Amino acid sequence: MCSRFRSAAVLLAGVLLAPPGGPAADAVAASAGVLRVCADPNNLPFSNAREQGFENRIARLVADAMGARVEYTWHAQRRGFLRDTLAAGHCDAVAGIPSRLDALETTRPYYRSTHVFVTRVHDRLALQSMDDPRLARLRIGVHVVGDDYASLPPLHALGRRGLVRNVSGYSLYGNYTEPDPPARLVAAVAAGDVDVAIVWGPLGGYFAGRQSVPLRVTEVAPDTDRGGVSFAYDISMGVRKGDRRLLQALQDVLDRQRARVDGILRRYGVPLKAMRAAGGGPAR
Repeated sequence: MCSRFRSAAVLLAGVLLAPPGGPAADAVAASAGVLRVCADPNNLPFSNAREQGFENRIARLVADAMGARVEYTWHAQRRGFLRDTLAAGHCDAVAGIPSRLDALETTRPYYRSTHVFVTRVHDRLALQSMDDPRLARLRIGVHVVGDDYASLPPLHALGRRGLVRNVSGYSLYGNYTEPDPPARLVAAVAAGDVDVAIVWGPLGGYFAGRQSVPLRVTEVAPDTDRGGVSFAYDISMGVRKGDRRLLQALQDVLDRQRARVDGILRRYGVPLKAMRAAGGGPAR
């Protein structure tokens, strides 16, 4: 998604949704009135164990329309997430994954989002482009995965422009014993520790609205940077390879409930863009 899959098809797939290491488990469609879903128990705004994330709400919407209830397998979205959950047969569906991820069968996208700049309103920056000359003198915060400072789209783009000395990295995973680990980057903008955060849109939109000072969220434009690095991604639901029956059931509901899904995403501050038929995605 691409918090972690959330914030390179990145951010939010190769890191957090590593493909299964062996043959996929036999496909098991939702049965006995249960939709078994894999999700992270500490990954707002996407999901948490209290089912407060927008992916939790979309999963519940889908299950209700199928006459089923949601049953979760909770697992931190780290490398091997799909291998240890969906491929192991512990659940049958996962929300918020990159569209057309090779390891899975995926629905058509139910949303498309992009990376954003998050700044303090009183600074009146309103950044929109990675080519804005003001970035050279601003303190920039970005998410990083481990020690890899070049794995996510913002860092690729900044590196191509020679903007590295004024960049601070904030762990995408953070301290998992605390709530909402990726929120620290946006909180750093509010605290004045950095002037701008460049972050995956669902994270930026959600956490910017929960700070003690007003923050501005503006989309990074254009969607594709020089060199082919993408900032915007299509996001889908996924099932195991071959589980076409469940895939079609999910797609039917997503099609019928399009307006309600959009409403959920907007309430969580997700920056929405026009969807395309195909795409990759960030590792939330």
